[in-house]
Amino acid sequence: MGEGASAAAIIDETGLQALLDALRARGFSLLGPTLRDGAIVYDEIDGVADLPRGCGDEQDGGHYRVTPRGDDALFGYAVGPQSWKRFLHPPVLRLWRARREGDDMRVETDPETSEKYAFIGARSCELHAIAIQDRVLIGGEHVDPHYRARREGVFVVALNCGVAGGACFCASMNTGPKATFGYDLALTELIGDGRHEFLVEIGTEAGGGLLGALPHRGASASEIAAAQAVVEHTAATMGREMQPDVAALLARNLEHPRWDEVATRCLACTNCTMVCPTCFCTSVEDTSDLEGRESARARRWDSCFTLDFSYIHGGSVRSSAKSRYRQWMTHKLSTWHDQFGTTGCVGCGRCIVWCPVAIDITEEARAIAESEAKGGER
Repeated sequence: MGEGASAAAIIDETGLQALLDALRARGFSLLGPTLRDGAIVYDEIDGVADLPRGCGDEQDGGHYRVTPRGDDALFGYAVGPQSWKRFLHPPVLRLWRARREGDDMRVETDPETSEKYAFIGARSCELHAIAIQDRVLIGGEHVDPHYRARREGVFVVALNCGVAGGACFCASMNTGPKATFGYDLALTELIGDGRHEFLVEIGTEAGGGLLGALPHRGASASEIAAAQAVVEHTAATMGREMQPDVAALLARNLEHPRWDEVATRCLACTNCTMVCPTCFCTSVEDTSDLEGRESARARRWDSCFTLDFSYIHGGSVRSSAKSRYRQWMTHKLSTWHDQFGTTGCVGCGRCIVWCPVAIDITEEARAIAESEAKGGER
């Protein structure tokens, strides 16, 4: 821990800007929330001025809207459509390209990135999602070198949630709203009654060292209690709740008639998997120019909702919307435990908000549980 840094400290907006300046001076690219095209997205930022000051949001099934809060909160919103996955596991990644030079063929691979990222405002659910992707992509025998190169050296400034979105259910998944691991520094925004400050908690030695170089003061017991009250209020106002022991529930109900009902609504549009912070499926695409001089291979995000995703010789294994939705939901909430040792869902609610027909993963689980409790058909 850096000299002068306490276990919990207080900084103001000036201190937050100093934090961002210090990270940039240490060679980090700053990535954080900003308002763009009517949504709060993660992108490159220069400083506090780029944060979505005074912005809140409305979130529900198939509904998202940025709304004014009436104050100067910098992090007064729930999660937006993007997750940090797009920086660590990018949507499109060129693997190699080949060029014809006379009678020779030159094959080139793109160098692994050396850029250092600082994530500003990462929520607890998102830290759990990053941990899941770490387990899948670099935690086993076969390591994804592209993910590893991006993941190494990331500096995380977490944000303990001060507001729950209408589709959030992290409390019932034990993934939030307070960050408990995976961060270097964690902020809780304290605003109201003429104050606008941030309680800072230290997660790593690197975080403590950085805080020690910033203007700050030690947090009082009342300030620590105020930060805790913010988190407790957020946990108590979750918009959704997941069924307990959902993994076993779904495993018992693979032929439940609810799967047919949800299939009549599902568009198989892939939105839920594209916004999910833990989905990692990809496909490979080969392209060539019209002259036949150059070809390339790229990796792109794919989805278990596409018909071709489960294609093998003779056809697709999952040819119906019913089978594809069941595959996604049961994998995410049930068989992921068997495969990776954790749930694949972190309760962020993005799949609910960005579903154009408002299919709600918590409602589907609840309907199956209630039917089972009444002795319904499985």
